[in-house]
Amino acid sequence: MDILISPLVNMLLLLYGVLGHSFVLAIIVATILIRMITLPLTLPQQRNSRKMAELAPQLEELKKKHGNDRNKFAQAQMELYKENKINMFGGCLPLILQLVIMIAFYQALTGSLATNPLQLQQLSHRVLPALIPLIPIDPIFLIYDLGLPGILPAVEQNVSPIVAQLLVFILPVLVVATTYLSQKLMTPPSGDPSQASMTKQMNIIMPMMFGLFALQFASGLSIYFIASNVVGAVQMWLMNRRWQKKPVLATDTAAPAITSKASKKIAAPADKPAPSSKASKPIKAAANDNGEDKSED
Repeated sequence: MDILISPLVNMLLLLYGVLGHSFVLAIIVATILIRMITLPLTLPQQRNSRKMAELAPQLEELKKKHGNDRNKFAQAQMELYKENKINMFGGCLPLILQLVIMIAFYQALTGSLATNPLQLQQLSHRVLPALIPLIPIDPIFLIYDLGLPGILPAVEQNVSPIVAQLLVFILPVLVVATTYLSQKLMTPPSGDPSQASMTKQMNIIMPMMFGLFALQFASGLSIYFIASNVVGAVQMWLMNRRWQKKPVLATDTAAPAITSKASKKIAAPADKPAPSSKASKPIKAAANDNGEDKSED
């Protein structure tokens, strides 16, 4: 995990220095860069999801054909996915990668916002010498301390308890809303009822889970969730617009037609040419000679 944490810490500090000592802008820009770097790994998952959506009518026909025989339907479904080069487990790697990056980013976030001498000493071992003057980082953003959950104690003391609770829930609600939007765009409707039901449940469970994370962990992690979800939603919206004009299956399966040898053998033979006039002349001449012989007799 240190292989990821140290580069992330240095990237956050570098962006913090470049962006006018604004740590929230450093988090947002770092999130955009991470999404762009991991795009080649997440794009196959999005293409698989789009292919499944485009195959929905064919899956519906297979379901009507096989009726209640689930084994035959599952076998036909797997053959259909294999023909169209759909990897059923292609979405596992992006999810694992996203989880690993989230854990590493959280540790880099809390490590960058070192406050006590021990944390500052540990941070100095990770940071490049040129970035050490940027320490310590200012963690305050509006009413939040980006290194801690909830709102600032000073704000909480100057407002009523109800208002304080509402302020605490602002970032988690934004995390839930943006996660739901991102999940909705990344998971197109499926023709398989069981898969559609599972997708619907995941679209509810995942946002709630990330909302709980936002309540319990540092506010800076909520900023990361929100920025990552917005960037992912924009990416998926652009890809969906492209795929509506040019479907994925059409681009993957398009190939020039090739005439096979078997088709040449099966092709109907051409009509035989009519006998030439030269070949018919000897026959006519022979007929005339026979006629002359008969007349002489």
